[in-house]
Amino acid sequence: MPWSELSTRLRTPLPTGGKLGAAGLGPLAWLSTNAPLNLRHSLQRRCLSLLATAAALVLVLIPAAPASALSAASLPTQPPGDHVLDQADLLSRAAAADIGRALDALVVDGVQASWISVPRLDYDLSLRQFGTDLLQRWDSTGAAAAPEQQLLLLIDGQTSGTAIVASPALQERLSPQLLSSTARTTMGQPLREGGRYRQASLAAIERLQTVLAGGEDPGPPAQANATTVAPVRVPSHEQTLSSNAFTWVVVLLVVGTVVPMLTWWVFSR
Repeated sequence: MPWSELSTRLRTPLPTGGKLGAAGLGPLAWLSTNAPLNLRHSLQRRCLSLLATAAALVLVLIPAAPASALSAASLPTQPPGDHVLDQADLLSRAAAADIGRALDALVVDGVQASWISVPRLDYDLSLRQFGTDLLQRWDSTGAAAAPEQQLLLLIDGQTSGTAIVASPALQERLSPQLLSSTARTTMGQPLREGGRYRQASLAAIERLQTVLAGGEDPGPPAQANATTVAPVRVPSHEQTLSSNAFTWVVVLLVVGTVVPMLTWWVFSR
C-alpha cells in the first residue's frame, strides 16, 4: 500500500452521520485491516512500548507505603526470649545471635536485658519515652522475670537514634548519666560512622557489663583523629616581586587580542 494513499486515508475527516469513511470504515479501522503488515507490527510495538512506559511511570509516581509507626502497645507483652527484637530489620542473623549471647551474659549480674529496634515511632514519641512505656507495660502484665532489673537497648531505624533505658531499681547500679553517655557515644558513634549496629551494640553491652561487675566505667570510645589540613603555601612578598607571572599575563593578553584580529584580516581579503 503506497504511503501517499495511507496518509490521505488517515487525514480523511470522519463524516457527521452515516457510515465512517470510505467503504464504511473509519481511519483507525481501515488502518488495522488494510495497512501493510510491517506497519501494523510497528504500530503494535509502539503501543506496547507506550503501555510499558505508562506502567513504569505509575509504579514510580505512586509513593511506597511508609513503615507503620510503633508504640509500646504495638510490641509483645513480654520480653523477647532470645533478647533481640529486630522490628526494623537492621541485623543479620549472625549479628542478632552475637548480641543475644552478649545480653544473655548479663543474667549473671541479675539483669534481664533486651535489644529492640523500631522502624518508626509514633509522632511526638521519643525513643527514651518509648522504652519507659514498654518497661511499664511489661511490669504491669507481670510477664518479665525480675521486672525491677530490666534493661533496654533501643535503636530507631529511621533516624539511627539510640537510647538505653533501665528500670528504676537498676538505675542504682547504672546511673542515668552512664546510660545516656553509653547511648550517645558508645552506640551512637559507630552508627554515625556507617551504621555498624553489631559493633555499636556489643560495645555498649561490654561497657555496661564492666560497671555491673563492679569495675570502673571505661568511658566513651576514643574519637577519631581529625583530618589534618595541609598548610596553604602563600608566597612571600619577595617571591611575588621576583616572579614573572605578570609578564606572562600581559603576553597572553596581547596574543589573545592580536591573533584573532590578524586571522580576520587575512580571511577577509
